[in-house]
Amino acid sequence: MILRGDRFSHLVGKVCMIVVLAGITLVLALPLIALMLPWLDMLSGSSMNPPILAQMWQTVLPSYAIDTALLCAMVAITAGMMGTSSAVLVTLFNFRGRAIFEWAFLLPMAMPAYVVAYAYTDFLQFSGGLQTWMRSSFGLQGALLPEIRSLGGAALVFSFCLSPYVYLLVRTSLSERAGQLMEAARLLGSPLRERITRIALPLARPAIAAGVALALMETLADFGVVSYFGVQTFSAGIFKAWLAMDNRVAAAQLATVLLIVVAILLKIEQSSQAKIRFASTKDARTSAGQSTAIELKGTHAFVAQILCAIPVLLGFVIPVLLMLYTLGLQSQSQDVVMPWTAFFQWSGNSLRLAAITAFLAVGCGLLLVFLNRIYTSKSLATVTRLASLGYAVPGTVIVVGLLLPLAWFQEKFPELRIGYWLTATSAGLIWAYLVRFNAVTVQTLQSGYSRIPKSFDESSRMLGASKFELLRTVHAPLLKRSVLTAALLVFVDVMKELPATLVLRPFNSDTLAVVTYQLARDERLGEAALPALALVLVGLIPVILLSRSLGKR
Repeated sequence: MILRGDRFSHLVGKVCMIVVLAGITLVLALPLIALMLPWLDMLSGSSMNPPILAQMWQTVLPSYAIDTALLCAMVAITAGMMGTSSAVLVTLFNFRGRAIFEWAFLLPMAMPAYVVAYAYTDFLQFSGGLQTWMRSSFGLQGALLPEIRSLGGAALVFSFCLSPYVYLLVRTSLSERAGQLMEAARLLGSPLRERITRIALPLARPAIAAGVALALMETLADFGVVSYFGVQTFSAGIFKAWLAMDNRVAAAQLATVLLIVVAILLKIEQSSQAKIRFASTKDARTSAGQSTAIELKGTHAFVAQILCAIPVLLGFVIPVLLMLYTLGLQSQSQDVVMPWTAFFQWSGNSLRLAAITAFLAVGCGLLLVFLNRIYTSKSLATVTRLASLGYAVPGTVIVVGLLLPLAWFQEKFPELRIGYWLTATSAGLIWAYLVRFNAVTVQTLQSGYSRIPKSFDESSRMLGASKFELLRTVHAPLLKRSVLTAALLVFVDVMKELPATLVLRPFNSDTLAVVTYQLARDERLGEAALPALALVLVGLIPVILLSRSLGKR
């Protein structure tokens, strides 16, 4: 009877696990699955809509494709060069200030790209401070600088903000594997240039590809910069199709095209990361600290310092100084009253949404990772990956995928008032956040679980601990740091998220990101400086965590 009871409880546990997994997967993957529905309707012939994508191909789709491709190409080249050169300098060479640059390269990650765009636009545009000073000081006329609101300007802004993705991966790759081989090549008489071009850079190629792929995914996901600069990318086109044209089918088909591009980049990133892990051997990691960096002095050290300072200055220091200067002018103006009451309300809305999403995301992520820990199954791992795809998907795509089934339910079952509960409250917005950022918690908690030996689980089971007791008494204390890190990362990502918040926020519940975008769009850049600086301050949290983790290596 005891054996039958154990079998019955085990069966009940499995059924509960399947139900919970099915529910989580449905919630997190439904917006992505819903994007396929307009295509199925069109292929089945049941849709009354004309082939929207074919019509768009004759009008706006070529410009979307060309601008998106050009933007991605420029970001890939510029961010790849800045991130790779920075990683090579601080990893393989030693010069004055190197220890500062090791963590300072991470500072641009704290800057939302749209905040950098607003800061530079206010300073570099025709009526901005720099050109006004140049005309008054030198008696010049007309436009003296290229227009910052352009495709090239957007590419530079993205490159400044996203080059740390390349820097982090390349730095890790070089510090683990390049030192010993570079030293062996030096002893064999190889000159420095050949050691870098024939050893270091080929070893870092998978890391460069992975970092560039991550930067491109963030570029495709952006809406604030491309909208403000007037660049016609797929992300901006999806918003226009949904909000301006009121055509959900066109928005869904554009979102699907963008989703395919993102899936290709995600595959490139994952395969590149796998090559990095495959090539990183234990011996290479243990011997990484034994190799000595090449000492630079004089002119060479000065050039290295300049090259290292450029990304930090352009990506963080100068935008922050520009916003502080603008905020100072705004506060000194007698005609403008600083909106402190409204600022605290915006901050409260942002903090509330971020805290709720972080709590729910950590709960869902912990459950998924824990089930993968105690039930080793390929299908379970596949479900977890499916539920974690949202991080690679732009917020505009998630919004369209969420609103499509919502419109269908509202039409079929109006008495349920599903549209009200998901759009007039924060429920729909939090749902979109969970789809977008659940992968952050899953990856962070999986990293934490990798440091917990499975022998702990086996010992607990031998002592009669149930699965819940195993999680509560063994795993939870050992995962405190990972849980806190995951919550902070989700918290910061939600604070900076713009596209989903812009569409799904309830009335009278603006956030710091939305207000920053709206004020900048209305050319009230002085008022936008206050919420923008608040976002930068919050964005420094993961930068501090990353810099501390790099310092421990």
